[in-house]
Amino acid sequence: MRTLPTRDDLRTWREFIETTEALRSALTTRLQHDTGLSPGDYAVLLALSEAPDHRMRSSDLAARIGWERSRLSHHLARMERRELIRREECATDSRGAEVVLAPPGADAFGAATVPHLRAVRELFVDALTPEQLAAAGEIAAALKAHLVR
Repeated sequence: MRTLPTRDDLRTWREFIETTEALRSALTTRLQHDTGLSPGDYAVLLALSEAPDHRMRSSDLAARIGWERSRLSHHLARMERRELIRREECATDSRGAEVVLAPPGADAFGAATVPHLRAVRELFVDALTPEQLAAAGEIAAALKAHLVR
């Protein structure tokens, strides 16, 4: 039988969670202030910008950004009203839809990239030594591998 986490384990866990949330909040604030995009907008636009022909099936997009399909559908409706994306019938499957990066969405993503990456550098990369940054990458990879098995 496994034992419960120790007091030190829990202190480390809490520090990790609180710091992660503070970092996420600071990045969200900067992204919205600097670009007018939410982190969800940015995730969708990034995935579409990297997709062949800047289009993806909704189900593939949901899987790519790690969202439930219903959450994505609601978010896409808001993005579509802002003309950042459009939804089209899938040419190969009449039951499916494809999400397409619209020109205003491509423009918004392009304008947001440098300010967002600058914020990542200032709030995350610059706070760590090269050794700490490497360790953070190893920790993130180990956690991810543990969660997907």
